[in-house]
Amino acid sequence: MPVAIDSIVEQISNMTAIELSELKKALEDKFGVTAAAPMAGFNPAMFAGMGGGGAAAAPAEEEKTEFDVILTAFGDAKLNVIRVVREITGLGLKEAKDLVEAAPKAVKQGVGKDEAEKIKAQITEVGGTVEIK
Repeated sequence: MPVAIDSIVEQISNMTAIELSELKKALEDKFGVTAAAPMAGFNPAMFAGMGGGGAAAAPAEEEKTEFDVILTAFGDAKLNVIRVVREITGLGLKEAKDLVEAAPKAVKQGVGKDEAEKIKAQITEVGGTVEIK
């Protein structure tokens, strides 16, 4: 350690508890900070399971914002499902037919929850079966 720091440490180590308290207050006033006494033997990991939600707790799973709409079956109304898939995806007739016949197959990927629910409703309304993942 540099000599200046050694000197300061030596001076502090010779102070009484009252002098240390006054030094703490003077430093807080001078620098506009608050000095909190550290907890002896504090280990954040020991509080992780207490549900305090502190930084040491396991990170919460991020809320999913993108969903995939998967056609799992076309049911008895294959033609109607193809029509709806064409509307949703903008695919041509052959491509939409191939997609529907390849079920389970993704109709749309990376869409918001509201849009995924809307697509699911459209397809199930005409007899198809859909999963949102």
